[in-house]
Amino acid sequence: MQSMYFTEEHHLFRESLQNFLQKEVVPHIDDWETTGIIDRSIWKNFGEMGFLGLATPEDHGGMGLDLFYTVILLEELQKINSGGFAAAVWAHVYLAMTHLNKNANALQKEAYLRPSVLGEKLGCLGVTEPFGGSDVAAMRTTATRKGEVYVLNGSKTFITNGVYGDYIILAAKTDATAGNKGISLFIVDLKSEGVTANKLNKLGWRASDTAELAFDNVQVPADNLMGEEGKGFGFIMEAFALERLIMGVNAHARAEYALDYVLDYMSERETFGKPINQYQALRHRIVDLHADMDMCKQYNYGVVYKMDKGEYVVREATISKLKSTKMADDVAHECLQFLGGYGYIEDYPMARLFRDSRLGPIGGGTSEILREIIAKIIIDKKEYKAPKG
Repeated sequence: MQSMYFTEEHHLFRESLQNFLQKEVVPHIDDWETTGIIDRSIWKNFGEMGFLGLATPEDHGGMGLDLFYTVILLEELQKINSGGFAAAVWAHVYLAMTHLNKNANALQKEAYLRPSVLGEKLGCLGVTEPFGGSDVAAMRTTATRKGEVYVLNGSKTFITNGVYGDYIILAAKTDATAGNKGISLFIVDLKSEGVTANKLNKLGWRASDTAELAFDNVQVPADNLMGEEGKGFGFIMEAFALERLIMGVNAHARAEYALDYVLDYMSERETFGKPINQYQALRHRIVDLHADMDMCKQYNYGVVYKMDKGEYVVREATISKLKSTKMADDVAHECLQFLGGYGYIEDYPMARLFRDSRLGPIGGGTSEILREIIAKIIIDKKEYKAPKG
């Protein structure tokens, strides 16, 4: 089935990435999980290998590759068992850089996109606020034009890379009376005067930094506006489909890793004279979990194929995240149980994976919000169309 989507070049890329991660990343994961700080040098190493520019056109230093290279990157990052490190990578590449790729002008791309591909600058995306997440139109952060600058005031929260990153793609109201038509996107340097970051203490994703950011009369050059005023909401909605599909792919890969690990464990763990993988009750539970994982995996590959062909897959990507993250959460819960007491010990990988997995049904739109989006499509017959221009 996978041969439908992956060529020999894809497989060679996967091997190269696996070798890189084992050599450059895995030895440091436990330290990063403990300190919550990822060594800056790793970003340049990623950049030198081209891993940060898979989806960026060659004109701007990237590789311009199809989306299945992205799938491989996401899957292999999940299999080193640090949801936080994986999130730091994809928040940079597929949240911040997605907007630079699609919506930045030539000067902005030269100043921010090219250094991002090289790992010289680390980015993040700022949409969610303390008083509102998925209700983007209700945001309170404002950007007021004053001559050649915009003055920003407001706050954002749950921002991956918000503490140690270099810039943020920030959504703000440029017209408070225009609803979602008054939202604009800006590139804001996080070292700007008036920006403060509070590092949040999380249940999981411990390696990544997650910030609550405050903006107090922050002056941003007018040249850092992305596109035109009022275009931000459309840009954000378009990017949501990719974000949710990414989280769906992350989920099936995380579940597959958990199942592979627990199968190895069960083949070696014995009770009453036989391996526990020989007990019918456990065997059948594993089968159900594997079937659910594989159904999500194959569905996600199909949605990636559609998106890669240019289809606007709002419904499909939303379903991907809704079902895959629930599945992965169930797999993590069950796999921890299969390990018994060892599942509850931090020296074994399931405890971290269990904590990291819980973020899946929450981040990037809660499962409750996603169900309402799908309900609007299938019950209310709402049509979501790609923004123009």
